[in-house]
Amino acid sequence: MVKSKEDWQFAPHVLREYALIADGERGILVGPKGDFVWMCVPRWDSDAVFSSLIGGHGNYAITPRGRFVWGGYYEEGTLVWHSRWVTETGIIECREALAFPAEPGRAVVLRRVVAVDGDAHVRVVLDPRAGFGHSGLRSLACEDGIWTGRTGNLRMRWLGAGDAHPATGNGSPALSMDLTVRAGERHDFVLELGEAALPDEPVDPDTVWEATSAAWKNAVPDLAETLTPRDSRHAYAVLRGLTSCGGGMVAAATMSLPERAKQGRNYDYRYVWIRDQCFTGEAVAAAGPHPLLDDAVRFVSKRLLEDGPNLKPAYTTLGGPVPDQRMLKLPGYPGGSDIAGNHVNAQFQLDALGESLLLFSAAASHDHLDAAGWRAAETAANAIAARWQDPEAGIWELDDKNWTESRLICVAGLRAISKQCAPSGRIGSWLALAEGILAETAATSTHSTGRWQRAPDDERNDSALLLPPIRGGLAADDPRTLVTLQSLEEELGVDSFLYRFRQDAGPLEDAEGAFLLCGFTMALALHQQGREVDATRWFERNRAACGPPGLYSEEFDVTQRQLRGNLPQAFVHALMLECSARLAKPWETT
Repeated sequence: MVKSKEDWQFAPHVLREYALIADGERGILVGPKGDFVWMCVPRWDSDAVFSSLIGGHGNYAITPRGRFVWGGYYEEGTLVWHSRWVTETGIIECREALAFPAEPGRAVVLRRVVAVDGDAHVRVVLDPRAGFGHSGLRSLACEDGIWTGRTGNLRMRWLGAGDAHPATGNGSPALSMDLTVRAGERHDFVLELGEAALPDEPVDPDTVWEATSAAWKNAVPDLAETLTPRDSRHAYAVLRGLTSCGGGMVAAATMSLPERAKQGRNYDYRYVWIRDQCFTGEAVAAAGPHPLLDDAVRFVSKRLLEDGPNLKPAYTTLGGPVPDQRMLKLPGYPGGSDIAGNHVNAQFQLDALGESLLLFSAAASHDHLDAAGWRAAETAANAIAARWQDPEAGIWELDDKNWTESRLICVAGLRAISKQCAPSGRIGSWLALAEGILAETAATSTHSTGRWQRAPDDERNDSALLLPPIRGGLAADDPRTLVTLQSLEEELGVDSFLYRFRQDAGPLEDAEGAFLLCGFTMALALHQQGREVDATRWFERNRAACGPPGLYSEEFDVTQRQLRGNLPQAFVHALMLECSARLAKPWETT
């Protein structure tokens, strides 16, 4: 099929060039041409209304006319993005944000075109298509310069585009216009999308911009005592942008972005993974008792109190079940496919229970664990007692086994929560359980070289085995800790990047990218050992594995220096934040 000029204009870019704007309930990926290529409304796991990222129709673009060079930046400590273009005649910026704090059922998209130097000449196209591109605009009307319409079950209102006109493309009308903003002036666009009837009064741009800036200022702490305060604030802002009003933080804003081209590893991460939520809470606790810690405790506690030993690895932000996988019949991002839903809904992951206890312990250390949190902690400990010998999918969500890391992180969680002032008087039984799990794991999963191995029937090394000593499941000077650390550096480390495990006999980079989560974990492990120069080198190497917007994906292709997988990956930002907090001072025993 021959593509139209418009299709080619907004072809996919490498992931490092996309920025994220988000409000906690949903997010938008912004491309270097001012194109909104991904947005799900009204919630993270809803169908996309802009889905050109994975080959669907639907876009909202403000693009300079003529030749230009792209750049951009975030307002510090916010997810307010400035697209910036140097053209042949001047400089244009477009300030982009989702109104913040969010309304759960209505998205308010703010865009402000600023003629920084010279007149700004831009092309504006709005083509919302609900249902991953299958439902075009209908019921279009324009009154007093404000457009209204419908797409799928969404209502739309667009302010600032009174001169736009409908143009048919791909079977349904899109709205487009050419705009000139005189030097030193600005022009506002406000797009509202929601399932329910929109408010009678349109949004006032100045009022909402002011409220959004103030809300971000209040939401993101200073983090001045971390090693890299600016990047720490940015990581916190990303994590806050991914966290809904119910406290649930999605693992990533996107779905189906390939971890390796044509390898079938494409997943939907628009859900709340219990493990990832705990990682974030623990990371924030290392920097201070900031609100995202309370959000994590609130969401995880509720899930544990409702599901107990049947805790699922992941949920929707509303606490519901993750839907089964399905194909959308879209081309997908180049090298990937178009999978929605996630097969994790059928798994049991033991380590989520141990991570929950670590989260609760971190909260208790700041006196931020209430009665419901303590009940959830007891529920998690009871679930470990009941299920620690059950085969499970583990941190990497693989075949069911007795994964070593899962068992050892449960040991760490039980020991950590036992150090707090538990009101139930169960400390003795929790510590005894921890010792029993450790003894069984040592008997079945100690390699002949003295290091830990992945599972009783899998002798390979695994970077996840760095986590238990960091979390206090084993002593830093335990011989198994030291041998495991050394072997991981030698076997899976490449230029201060770390791979998860060896998948085959070929080069590590042929199987998958380096895992940034693992690289930051190595930095923590080396810091725990007092190897500060090595720890800093690993931290800085992995901190730099991002694009200009400072967003991390799950994997980093070391050879091609490209991001791989869904974007942005929450737990990578969490571990970057934790490294920045912990490396700024001597190691504290957890």
